[in-house]
Amino acid sequence: MRRALFALLAFMVIVPRLYAQKQLQIACAADLQPVMPTLDAAYERATGVRLVTAFGSSATIAQQLANGAPQDVFLSADTVHPQQLIDSGFALGPAPTPYAHGVLVLWALKTSPLQPISLDTLKDSRLTHLAIANPAHAPYGLAAQQALQHLGLYQQLQHRLAVAENIAQTAQFAESGNAQVGLISLTIASSEHFRSIGTFVRIPADAYQPIQQSGVILKSSKQPALAKAFLDWLTSPRIQQQLESFGLDPAK
Repeated sequence: MRRALFALLAFMVIVPRLYAQKQLQIACAADLQPVMPTLDAAYERATGVRLVTAFGSSATIAQQLANGAPQDVFLSADTVHPQQLIDSGFALGPAPTPYAHGVLVLWALKTSPLQPISLDTLKDSRLTHLAIANPAHAPYGLAAQQALQHLGLYQQLQHRLAVAENIAQTAQFAESGNAQVGLISLTIASSEHFRSIGTFVRIPADAYQPIQQSGVILKSSKQPALAKAFLDWLTSPRIQQQLESFGLDPAK
């Protein structure tokens, strides 16, 4: 009886630990919100490891991680914030791992009076509210600011900007009508929902600095080997070849 009870107690202790080892906590830039469910399902099928994701602007997440938020991997929409975590001793180095290039687009509802949408929409006198992510917090917001400056429209449109905390909220502004159009990520614009209700045009790639999206393993992770295996999978040729279907360009 004692042996059976001991075996049962050991089972109750060991099994939860085994399941805990099959999860990775991933802090993700907001542009990955439409992407991660598919990647999670594919990774779990391939490895048995489940990805538990949280989303936000890259700067906000980096600050939370520096303050001790328990995550294994940080997938940023840039390289700057992961490198800052490495330099300050919160992430493993010596450098972040590039996993994709982001793409900036101009998006509007199909019902918008500004349709058909084009780059000339940004010059339309009827445009009163343009949604962008906060350039100080979100890499796509910085890219949007750079694009407007490159097109010579930033000063003209600055007082018409509806500034969101991150790129997902930027898309919500444009979807809800709080802004007539939005400069958002291709990952969101190409999702099934946003394709069904709106249209978009790409912003020329030379209008903004490349959005090099990079990942890093947190030093506080209790399972760095699993975290590295995930980044290796994400940057593998097979997954990189599939990025275009998610609205991302390959890392290289």
